[in-house]
Amino acid sequence: MLNEIECQLTALSGLEDAQFLQKYFKTGPGQYGEGDIFRGIRVPALRKLARKHRDIPFDITQRLLQSAYHEDRLLALLILVLKFARAEEAEKTYIYGLYMSNTRFINNWDLVDSSAPYIVGAYLSDRDKEPLYQFARSSMIWERRIAVLATFYFIRQDKFDDALRIAEILLADKEDLIHKAAGWMLREVGKRNLQKEEDYLKIHYTRMPRTMLRYAIERFPEEKRLRYLKGSVAANTQSVPTERAR
Repeated sequence: MLNEIECQLTALSGLEDAQFLQKYFKTGPGQYGEGDIFRGIRVPALRKLARKHRDIPFDITQRLLQSAYHEDRLLALLILVLKFARAEEAEKTYIYGLYMSNTRFINNWDLVDSSAPYIVGAYLSDRDKEPLYQFARSSMIWERRIAVLATFYFIRQDKFDDALRIAEILLADKEDLIHKAAGWMLREVGKRNLQKEEDYLKIHYTRMPRTMLRYAIERFPEEKRLRYLKGSVAANTQSVPTERAR
């Protein structure tokens, strides 16, 4: 079965797209995707293939997840997301465990973003969130991004506290991809509860990485957005309590 899927992936591959994706996902020396290799397959084709193979055994899915090819790993994650969505609790636990034990292969932002909310966030929604706080302090950039993106699932349920606390942990992070992710989640909080986002920003915005702040306030009216960027919004020095802190 694995050989069949690999043949289908090869048939969908394209050299020109592969060369473009190698550059787009920063695979050069010293870049965040250093050493990753691409077949040259676009996401819609991979999603179609995932639907076709959503019932493959977990051992085949894991072998795809551990492939040297980026698209194989993305295909595996898309299949796991589909499996998780209709799984019983025992199988959801297995998928979550499989995911968390293979994070070294979930090693670019698209791999994280297409899977972390729908597996890690969904699984931990009504469970202890401590794994996310451990990941938020991980030395691996992709585990830190998993921690951030998993909270997207909570935000969509109007549960904001973990997203805000993890964003606070990552205020001193040195990676731009983490700043973008945290700012994006803050913006998502604001789309559902603007007061919650602004209470958070008024405490932290003056020491927030510029990219994180820009992402967080992207949808603000221009005048308000400029006041944040210029540092002229009155700061609130009192911490906003969250459920975890109480």
